[in-house]
Amino acid sequence: MKFTKSMLKLYAVTDRSWLNGDTLYQQVEKALKGGVTMVQLREKNLGYEQFLQEAIEMKALCHRYHVPLIINDNLEVAINSDADGIHIGQDDISIDVVKERFPDKIIGVTAHNLKEANIAQENGATYLGMGAIFSTSTKTNTTPLSINSLKEITSIIHIPIVAIGGITYDNVDKLKNTGIAGIAVVSAIFHNDDIVSSTKALLNKMVYIE
Repeated sequence: MKFTKSMLKLYAVTDRSWLNGDTLYQQVEKALKGGVTMVQLREKNLGYEQFLQEAIEMKALCHRYHVPLIINDNLEVAINSDADGIHIGQDDISIDVVKERFPDKIIGVTAHNLKEANIAQENGATYLGMGAIFSTSTKTNTTPLSINSLKEITSIIHIPIVAIGGITYDNVDKLKNTGIAGIAVVSAIFHNDDIVSSTKALLNKMVYIE
């Protein structure tokens, strides 16, 4: 699937913390029905075979909605499921290894400051996940990145940037005119009784992003 900047507008990152009787597959499908534009499958505790099988099923689901599937961190799962891309952190596998073993795919990189953003861009990242923008329960060891710092980074970095970390329906308006391509969210979508409606509501707030 050919990457376009618009794919980053509303980026859903999965989390099993709020299944509430649903399967993860069911929750992701609800988010897709609500209009998410990219899905990252994040599994820190599944074994390889389970993760791979889930990735294969999620890719088929996402492609029915013409949405790319990104695998968090696990290059073997990304390769063997033929996912659309991978997202890596600062302490994960290097971009050079990803490009060699998983060529012509989307490569997302988490960055916390301008220095990390510059390095990722120079090394060939497709997009950046910048944060944490606000305090977040899913990443308790991060220091929030100020809105002014985010604006500075988007003015310097040329590849698309997704804001991530603690973003909700109530605070997303603070990101207006920051130059981001989109937002990446976890609980703002999945920690809701009505995932379809919460996704649609967030998407409606993203009209200021080109």
